[in-house]
Amino acid sequence: MKKSQTSTLLKKTHSYTILDALNVDIEVTANPYLLPIEELFTMAARINKKRSFLFVSKVLGKHIPITPQKGLLTAALLGMRYAELIKGLNPIEKERLLTLYSEDKPSYQSTSFIPKQVNPVVIGFAETATSLGHAFFDCFINAEYFHTTREELKDLMPSVTFEEEHSHATSHRCYIPIEMIKNDREIILVDDEMTTGKTALNIIQSIHTQYPRKDYTVVSILDWRSGEHIKEFEKLENTLGITINVVSLLAGKVQVNQFQNIPEQSDRRDHSLPAKQPIEVISLSSFFKNTGFSALLSHQSQAPFIEETGRFGISSDRNTSLHQQISDAAKYLSEKRNGVKTLCLGTGEFMYIPMKLAAEMGKNILFQSTTRSPIHIAKVNGYGARYGINFLNPEDESVAHFVYNIPPNEYDEVFIFFEREVTNEKLKPLLKQLENLQIKSIKVVFFSQS
Repeated sequence: MKKSQTSTLLKKTHSYTILDALNVDIEVTANPYLLPIEELFTMAARINKKRSFLFVSKVLGKHIPITPQKGLLTAALLGMRYAELIKGLNPIEKERLLTLYSEDKPSYQSTSFIPKQVNPVVIGFAETATSLGHAFFDCFINAEYFHTTREELKDLMPSVTFEEEHSHATSHRCYIPIEMIKNDREIILVDDEMTTGKTALNIIQSIHTQYPRKDYTVVSILDWRSGEHIKEFEKLENTLGITINVVSLLAGKVQVNQFQNIPEQSDRRDHSLPAKQPIEVISLSSFFKNTGFSALLSHQSQAPFIEETGRFGISSDRNTSLHQQISDAAKYLSEKRNGVKTLCLGTGEFMYIPMKLAAEMGKNILFQSTTRSPIHIAKVNGYGARYGINFLNPEDESVAHFVYNIPPNEYDEVFIFFEREVTNEKLKPLLKQLENLQIKSIKVVFFSQS
């Protein structure tokens, strides 16, 4: 029987006005752990004709800097909710996790508490939920995980592809051994937020066409599907003869009213002189293993991707050694620190390992990541993107990347994590932007080299 969330509190409506142009009303219908809604997200205006607004997560580590342990704990709470709601378990970790989650600076390391008889395949969505999906997978004693990717690889074809209609980068690819999904195991799809649920339905249909099974679960921090969208899930269940469970930390109904256009913003890239500040380049290639697979296009970095991200699939029996690799690398990086307040900056899809490293590198560290998502910048209290820089992605100069919410003089040190080595020339636009933010110590960390 399909499991669904029921409300644990009286319905309450929250209203948000975005840049005097959009009004968003949210009626909360389920909040099983009674998490304060204002601690989960704020809102911003998207530069996207297909969807004009964005829920800006305060716990994901993408657009807003977070303590890295908060991101790991958010995934653990999703794992807890899945265990309770879908599997009928009562993990003893629950009270400890909720207590840690309420702390400003929690001390937390990933914990596996979902027993080995639960043996799903977990899939994280690129680019935003690669870290959330991997950290959710960490909750299982016996599971497998991979994340979708926007990358096209040389000498390797994806096993599954699907499209995401509302996104600015629509093609998702899955580079995994066929055996990982050629079975009848439950598939769990992990995303940070569902507005329509179309992305989840697309990948379920893509997988089911080739590798059918009975049970799917969709996990997200936020679930804003309307009654109509929920019926689309039910329709697909009936059509395919499957069960689609849904798990979230907060669910509700969203109503949007746009009463005027949002003014366009000009290119915020800095085209002035290149950065002069010296940087320190750090290689972690001895701690991680490269796959031998590189990008298809010649203008991208040709250094190989690494094995440990989950892009190519990873199983729970690998977790102990992977976490030890990360701990060893974190110790090495902590000895390189010379700042008081440090930002660890992941890049694009490369979030999980940087977040885990940041969680073990010492005190006074915040984590976030670059993103492909273009957002309107406005210095308005409570708005989701008060500051912003943009630059061409050093690993793929055909793609613009953005970093939000770094005020000038906020950090005295930054570690920038790139999965693949890139040249100094390609780094210059990003380094110039960071130099303009008065960050005195800039360290660039590579995980594989050409």
